[in-house]
Amino acid sequence: MASVEEDFPRGGKTKKSTDSKVTVERTKVDNLFQQSDEQTTTKKKKGGNTKVKKQKTEEQEGGLTLNAAANIVEILHIKNVREGMLLLGCVKEVADFEVTVSLPCGLQGFLSIRNVCEAYTKLLSEQLDSDVENEEFCSLSQIFWPGMLLRCVVSKMDITKGGSLSIQLSVNPKLVNKSLTSSSLTPGMVLSGCVESVEDHGTIIDIGVSGTKAFLPEDATQSKQHKSDELKVGQYVTSRVEEVKNDGRVVRLSAAARASANAKQGWTLTNLLPGLTVKATIKKVTKHGLHLDFLNSFSGQVDFLHMEPESSYREGFQVQACVLYIEPTARLVGLSLRSHLLQPMSDINAAPPGGDRTGEVVNECKVTTMHHMSGAMLELPDKTPAFVHRNHLKEPSDPANDNKVSAMPKHTCRILDFSPVEQIYFASLRKSVIDQRFYRYQDIHAGQVVEGTVSVLLSHGMVLHLSEHVKGLVPRTHLSDIILKNPEKKYIEGMKVKCRVLSVDVDNRKLCLTRKKALVESTLPLFLSYDDARPGRVSHGFIVSIKDFGCIIRFYGNVKGLVPLEELSSEPIVRPEDVFYIGQVLKAKVLQCEPQKEKLLLSFKAAAEGEMEESTEPPIDCEVGKGVEARVVKKSVNGLEVVILPDEGRAVLPTVHLSDHMSNCQLLWEVLQEGDTVSDLICFNKNKQNITLTKKPRVRSSLEEGAVAKDFSEVTVGMQLVGCIRSIMSYGVFVEFPYGLVGLAPKSAMSDKFISDTTTAFEPGQTVIAKVTNVDEEKRRFLVTLKTSEVITSDGDARAALLNGVQERRAVKEMLTIRDDGELRRQLAALTVGQKLKLTVDSATQDGAKFKSDNLPGADVVASKRHVAGVSLTPGQKVNAVVLNVDILSTCVHVSVLPKLLGKKKSLNKGSDCWAVVQFVDRDFTVVSLNDAAQLTLLQTCGHPNEVTLSGADRLKAGMTLTVEVVEPSCEQLEGLPLVLWKGSARKRQRTASENQADSSGHRFGEVLQGKVRSVKPTYIQVALEDGSMGSVHVSQVVEPAAVKMGSFPTSTVRVGSTVKARVIGGREATSHRFLPFSHPKFKYTIPELTLIPSRLDPGVDFKPVTAKDKLSGYKAGDEITCFVSKFKSDKKCLEVTSDPCLTGTVDLLSMITDPKDASHPEKLFKLGQAVRAKVVEASVQPHRFVLSLSGIHKLEKGSITLGMVTSVHPQVGLVVKLPFGGAGAVSITDVADTYRKNPLEAFSKDQLIRCYLLDVQNGKWHLSLRPSRLNAQNTKPAKDPEVLSLDHLRLDQVVRGYVKSVSEQGIFIRLSHNITGRARLQQSSKYFINNHKILSSHLPVNTLLTTKILSVDREDELVDLSLLPADTGKPDVLPESLGLPLRLVGDVEKRDSKKAKKRSHCESEQKPAEPQVPKKKTKKSSTSKTDADDSGVEVYFREEDEGEEAKRDSAQVPPSSAGPSRLQVPTGFSWDVGLSSLKPVLEAKDGDSSDGEEQDGNEKPQKKTRHELEQEKKSAEKALLQREAELMDPSLRPQDAAAFERLLLASPSSSLLWLQYMAHHLQATQIEQARAVAERALKTISFREEQEKLNVWVALLNLENMYGTQESLKKVFERAVQFCEPMPVYQQLADIYANSNKIKEAESLYKTMVKRFRQNKAVWLSYGTFLLQQGQSDAASSLLQRALKSLPPKESVDVITKFAQMEFRFGDAERGRSMFDKVLTSYPKRTDLWSVFIDLMVKHGSQKEVRAVFDRTIHLSVSVKKIKFFFKRYLEYEKKHGTPQSVQAVKEKAMEFVEAKGKDAAN
Repeated sequence: MASVEEDFPRGGKTKKSTDSKVTVERTKVDNLFQQSDEQTTTKKKKGGNTKVKKQKTEEQEGGLTLNAAANIVEILHIKNVREGMLLLGCVKEVADFEVTVSLPCGLQGFLSIRNVCEAYTKLLSEQLDSDVENEEFCSLSQIFWPGMLLRCVVSKMDITKGGSLSIQLSVNPKLVNKSLTSSSLTPGMVLSGCVESVEDHGTIIDIGVSGTKAFLPEDATQSKQHKSDELKVGQYVTSRVEEVKNDGRVVRLSAAARASANAKQGWTLTNLLPGLTVKATIKKVTKHGLHLDFLNSFSGQVDFLHMEPESSYREGFQVQACVLYIEPTARLVGLSLRSHLLQPMSDINAAPPGGDRTGEVVNECKVTTMHHMSGAMLELPDKTPAFVHRNHLKEPSDPANDNKVSAMPKHTCRILDFSPVEQIYFASLRKSVIDQRFYRYQDIHAGQVVEGTVSVLLSHGMVLHLSEHVKGLVPRTHLSDIILKNPEKKYIEGMKVKCRVLSVDVDNRKLCLTRKKALVESTLPLFLSYDDARPGRVSHGFIVSIKDFGCIIRFYGNVKGLVPLEELSSEPIVRPEDVFYIGQVLKAKVLQCEPQKEKLLLSFKAAAEGEMEESTEPPIDCEVGKGVEARVVKKSVNGLEVVILPDEGRAVLPTVHLSDHMSNCQLLWEVLQEGDTVSDLICFNKNKQNITLTKKPRVRSSLEEGAVAKDFSEVTVGMQLVGCIRSIMSYGVFVEFPYGLVGLAPKSAMSDKFISDTTTAFEPGQTVIAKVTNVDEEKRRFLVTLKTSEVITSDGDARAALLNGVQERRAVKEMLTIRDDGELRRQLAALTVGQKLKLTVDSATQDGAKFKSDNLPGADVVASKRHVAGVSLTPGQKVNAVVLNVDILSTCVHVSVLPKLLGKKKSLNKGSDCWAVVQFVDRDFTVVSLNDAAQLTLLQTCGHPNEVTLSGADRLKAGMTLTVEVVEPSCEQLEGLPLVLWKGSARKRQRTASENQADSSGHRFGEVLQGKVRSVKPTYIQVALEDGSMGSVHVSQVVEPAAVKMGSFPTSTVRVGSTVKARVIGGREATSHRFLPFSHPKFKYTIPELTLIPSRLDPGVDFKPVTAKDKLSGYKAGDEITCFVSKFKSDKKCLEVTSDPCLTGTVDLLSMITDPKDASHPEKLFKLGQAVRAKVVEASVQPHRFVLSLSGIHKLEKGSITLGMVTSVHPQVGLVVKLPFGGAGAVSITDVADTYRKNPLEAFSKDQLIRCYLLDVQNGKWHLSLRPSRLNAQNTKPAKDPEVLSLDHLRLDQVVRGYVKSVSEQGIFIRLSHNITGRARLQQSSKYFINNHKILSSHLPVNTLLTTKILSVDREDELVDLSLLPADTGKPDVLPESLGLPLRLVGDVEKRDSKKAKKRSHCESEQKPAEPQVPKKKTKKSSTSKTDADDSGVEVYFREEDEGEEAKRDSAQVPPSSAGPSRLQVPTGFSWDVGLSSLKPVLEAKDGDSSDGEEQDGNEKPQKKTRHELEQEKKSAEKALLQREAELMDPSLRPQDAAAFERLLLASPSSSLLWLQYMAHHLQATQIEQARAVAERALKTISFREEQEKLNVWVALLNLENMYGTQESLKKVFERAVQFCEPMPVYQQLADIYANSNKIKEAESLYKTMVKRFRQNKAVWLSYGTFLLQQGQSDAASSLLQRALKSLPPKESVDVITKFAQMEFRFGDAERGRSMFDKVLTSYPKRTDLWSVFIDLMVKHGSQKEVRAVFDRTIHLSVSVKKIKFFFKRYLEYEKKHGTPQSVQAVKEKAMEFVEAKGKDAAN
């Protein structure tokens, strides 16, 4: 209770009683801020009043008030909050960087870490700048705590992203106490401040008064208000001024629990502080609050929220009040009388009593009082009061209606928040708030699938808003299944996304979500706690850490487990980080779990092996195809979670499986509620995770009839299945069938119509009938067709579909009628098609009309333009209408007011045809009127389940006329409406039925008939039977099998019109022509399959029907049979042949032909219906395969020759070849030809057909040969490079040729045959010293042809050692001399090494354990000595101390190679003529590499040269050297090769001319990339100062890209050039390039850019003008000139016009140019330079008359005599050249006249 006191006359006295009433003598109290309960009110001192003069004053009870009271008391609204406003706040929450403060009247503010005080901000900055943690610095949670009362000031009114206002607060004493000065400080004042620093005996407090230091002694801090013993820097404290010294410069403080104020302390409206306790007098009592006077001169108000409940107030009562807020601009002071704010304690309870109920939805609440300016008070069912702000009494868009709220007896509200200042709940009556799914973080649980809106993308993740109050973070690793480099490309602000909740931290309001598809869509059980992770269970988790000992995987909440190293995979894993990555989603199986210790051991390996948990739930006996009943337990977005009755086994019923009609699916989902029982369900699919049920009638009937495939092995071509669309791709649709089978309908097989976009044809879940067209046994997949022309629909199919759809809609209506689901829905459910209603016109427009009905309040009753045509409607008019369609979900009723639909109904006859006019078209059903009368009924929109309506022309539209057949005039299932069906489909079915009904027209198996041949086709004969029906005779049933001749055409023996005798052997369906064997004599069929074979026509001969399965099982591989050509499939290049009406086999291309020449047109070899002999390659029933061969063989055998097709060419493997009968093989490079040549594989390409010899087979792969000696052994010459079949074929010192296989540190490996590889060590590879094998590998690419000599053959280890040295092979060295490598020593060292190799090899190989071990299987690579391979070719060059003499002798004996480079051999082993011989490699390298050199006989020994020959060689070398020097000295000679260019560029690196010549050199050889590379080098090499040189290269590169590159590459080069050079020249050059290469559009576009970018540059305008004139665009050039004159400075005008005039003379109209010059020269007659140019142009382009006229004008100009003399000279020269003597004389006379005239002028 607030203290209530009586008012005494002024000057009277009171006595203090023992209770709470206070009676104090005013005159005797001098300190009103002492810590006691004594409170008085006195007059305010005059000196303390510093109010602004403008403030309004009013006389009341003999005193003055400094601020006028408001007329109506209302709560503080956020719109009234202003910057600088002081408020009393209570700390609600403390975060790391922000404190949430609860303000009066339910407002909320935010105190930033930057707005505490200056000392704390400084400490914070130091902490951020330094790495070391500052002990003085404390976090916000250490200096603020919930419940703490604060004086705060509004520092800023912010606007949030959503557009709402946000209050930013500050407790900085400099702002809070801004109005206090040092002179206004008096003892007893209670001020708020912040700790500035902590000293030895106390703390310095920042009270915000400039020039004043405030000290709080240590002994004064022991108070209840501080939760910690020590004060910390930045901490908010409330202190009382004890002593003021030195005119307010020093203040001593003491701790204060409550801030009291009295008039003596000089409080003014500007420095009045919230939180002060004052004594006040009630001036006025209103319904909404109180008006008070306090501190003698102030007025204040108390709103109803701050009046103590259950207290009565009267005018004149004295009360204690607490200042809540001061609004200086409105002069408004808000006070509170609540006891919790008046108690002498600084903290209040921030948490609501009895637990937090925020977010709770409460029913049965009643409004107790209504405050129209503020809101309403509610009473919750437990008598707890709550306040609803006026904004929350209604939706934001609705108008305010307080009476409506008051009138409602009960309300449902949601508790929004608890306000600690008022100690009351704030609630909302808004339906949108109450219906919010997520209002609190408590509403969300881990594992839940939620939908949110993308708010912002941060570096560490994405923030999603699930609702206004709940937001969550999707960490960066959880944005997708893979780590996204650019998430901003996938996610944009405002986008709706589906996530799964990973964890919820309610206390810290943190929500973690995932977007990983594997987690969001996981159907495995979720591990939400350790108790869920029972051993054996499998769930999806994600890796959070990868250690050496395994992976740590996390599930939901804080459930984490370890997957040890040995459980990561069935393969051994050494480094898990190489295999797994953080964020990866994997299935893990629980091995062990200890919930108490929170330990979890998991396995990836066990989960991958599919060891699923043994279900702890009772096993459900629910097989696919079994009919069940189920109860709905949960509704989700995509379907219903149900339990199968009575076992209670869990299952899923997807929404799309509720009906065959997609519109009914959504309707049924809406109506079905949790707890409902659904019947007529059937199990569609069952796997280890879940059971899927379906309610689709078509699927149900197909399962009941058994027309399904239970396993992939049962799927056969031609089988017809009922399924539903599973997913839609750009290339086709996947169709799901029962038992989990999925087939693909390619785009081409989806419809008989052309489909460009697959998404428009079908929708997911749609029921379709599919026919299997192709089965791939190996990959276990099959193709289907959905074409309506290829699938069969049975009788009554359309009727059943229509009735099922209508029945489902009736069921929905019945459920709505029973269920209390709103009155409107029940009313709509009662409406039927054709029902007549009485309506009132609401509005009528040209597009239709809207109606109102008393029986259907809230429903949209509309009529389209068509259904009001010709009827005049006015608003308010009463009309009759007929119902066309009722949409319950959107509460819309479509009606018609047409008189003909409201008239009388005509009677209908069963079986009759009638006209139907479409009146309304729905997604699945169409409403039609029959015979243009009032009889309405329903028809299916699509006549076939697979029907595709792509274009608008295909779709039904209102007004269309159809022909329908009346099946029943009144159908009970259609609620009395007639049952009609499409005439088209009905007629087709009727014909089929009539053929099948009567026994008289049916033909039984074995029946002999007479008929007339109607037509003869190559593969069948059509026979018209006596009863009028048609029959068919297969080509195999015309002639006796034994009498069939190969190549003949059996059907050609029968003539059209002839009468034949035939016998029935089967039937063929009319639509699909699929042969159906009879299973019993009374089998009915459509078209009879007949035989004309005489031996089978005898009625006495009994024969049984044979099925395709029986036929196939009777064949075995190798059988020879007679077949008939049926079809050639050009796309698959295979032939279809038929041996029987029920059996078709395939022959692939390689089994069809024997000569590769026939491969291009194999169909020419075979004619339709032709008889051929075939061998059975494969005949199997499961899977169905019948493969034949026409080549005479049926399997591959060693030593035989066959055709093959090259599938790929691989440098290492050779040719990979596809063989007949599914075989595969490879041709090694050594088996391509008998004579090796360079690059033999270049002659082969993919899909090329070749003849192959089968050498042998290993692991199912054949080794093949293409050698002529193998393919045609009789007619071939002896092989120059014979096959090396084994090591026995090799002998020492034999010279053989082979192809390089690889080059490594161990040497060069050379392929000698497909199974033998030899090795040449590095020192046996070249006479040059090689220190790195990469030199060899760059000069010897794979498959280089080399001649080698065999040094040794180790048959035991299967090793072949080779030599490539010129001395051994007689061929040039493998490395060219131009490399300048040093020579290897050829002398005693090498000889000694070869002798001692065997002795050293054993010990050195032990010392070198890292030596690679050579495998002994297929590749035989090695050498006799391993030491030589180890030394990598390092040789000793000169050694003379040991065996000098021997070295000389041995080296002299080494014979030089005749084919290698000739050089003079000196006994020391040193070559003197290295310099000379290095000039010869240009010629010799070519010889060495040529195939001619390799073709020489390898066994021919080199001949020793005579002394004379050696001298001649030396002379010729010297001569070549001189010639070469002369060439190098000649500057005019252009380099001829790359090396020469490189040498010149070393001398002149910045010469663009050289670089351009180098580029041209490459371009002549069409080496585009090398030319580009040279240009790039030039740009890097040329100095940046050489701008012109660099520009030349850029221009060349632009030219290159223009000629040889793409538009994109040219654009990139241009952009770079503009970046590195002056832009203007680059633009100009590219424009010239475009113009020269006739790219007019590009040039014009570029010029337009140039004149915009360089509009001040005259050259650009002139260049563009020239271009336009060259293109003949004179008018465009003229308009360009005008633009140029506007853009350029005026001083340039004359120059530009004359330049354009010159261009007109050259490229355009000379007459126009002349007139332009005339105009300019008229304005500027003294410009003799222009006259001179004009004369030149006229001489060139004008007539003599015109030229003379110009000359006459110039000689009469008033310019200097010197200039006139110049013109006379030119005039005279012109006349001498072009004129006559008379004209010359005339000019001279004019000159004389001029001189005389000038003389006279001078004399005068």
